[in-house]
Amino acid sequence: MHREHTRIVKIGDRVIGGGNPILIQSMTNTSTEDIAATVEQIHRLEKAGCEIVRCTVPTMEAAYAIAEIKKQISIPLVADIHFDYKMAIASMENGADKIRINPGNIGKKENVAAVVNMAKERSIPIRVGVNSGSLEKPLIEKYNGVTAQGIVESALDKVKMIEDLGYDNLVISIKSSDVLMCVRAHELLAAQTNYPLHVGITESGTLLGGNIKSGVGLGIMLYQGIGDTIRVSLTGDPVEEIKSAKLILRTLGLRKGGIEVVSCPTCGRTKIDLIQLANQVEEMVQDIPLDIKVAVMGCAVNGPGEAREADIGIAGGMGEGLLIRKGEIIRKVPEEQLLETLREELLHWN
Repeated sequence: MHREHTRIVKIGDRVIGGGNPILIQSMTNTSTEDIAATVEQIHRLEKAGCEIVRCTVPTMEAAYAIAEIKKQISIPLVADIHFDYKMAIASMENGADKIRINPGNIGKKENVAAVVNMAKERSIPIRVGVNSGSLEKPLIEKYNGVTAQGIVESALDKVKMIEDLGYDNLVISIKSSDVLMCVRAHELLAAQTNYPLHVGITESGTLLGGNIKSGVGLGIMLYQGIGDTIRVSLTGDPVEEIKSAKLILRTLGLRKGGIEVVSCPTCGRTKIDLIQLANQVEEMVQDIPLDIKVAVMGCAVNGPGEAREADIGIAGGMGEGLLIRKGEIIRKVPEEQLLETLREELLHWN
């Protein structure tokens, strides 16, 4: 089902599905029991643009901590539950806006029913999560290994388990670290359900490898209209996940706002430290609320022409820098003043 036609699900004060904007998620890597550390990290995530945050709840203390964490943050909080259904119930009692469970890991049917009844009572959505790494042995045998078909069948089995208990306020999440398997699984799932989908490539890796895998996988899925919320899973500071997710959405035309930085790849004509300059510009514009394109070019000869498609740009070489608007040179400045000159132009942009 294309995201324009998926069901609408309310998560705290946000909504997903039904053509609503794709929301960006991340997950804290602090101990949830450490309220101060968790709140501090969520505040950094909020500032970066995170719209839904997930916290692990491995202990009852963590479940109780949700109540205090919720008081200090502004975005919906999802409780991530593994195995113990009591943690799910306690998380909802303490204000979780959504819970993430794999019903197959919760245990007896009455345990799942207890979780569903609490969710139903409080109108809390359940994210049904299935990972390729936890695929059931019968499905592995049926499909001769871990396959996209097996992942989808597992997810739909879990969804039916909850539907049979009289609840359908659901979001589905299926993950695999195999990019093409993950893409295929989402294509199959989207054709068989109208529940909103949370998409991502799990265990994608470090900042470099994880971004490439996530960019490829999410790009294919999102371009096809699959996905209502996304997470770029990276081994590192979760704030980096938000930066990457925003860039993926903007690149696909699915998100407006924020400065887009383009820069040339450098060549033998480059006479300034363009790599450092481009990184400084990218960092500098993070907090400037403009919807424009900025070019950072390393060649004063070809820079103006190459920056023509940008709203504003800088180019430098041999101690001199150029400030460029729509391909036209508007000012020459000393090379060491390029960054500050650009900053001033952006702060007074109109």
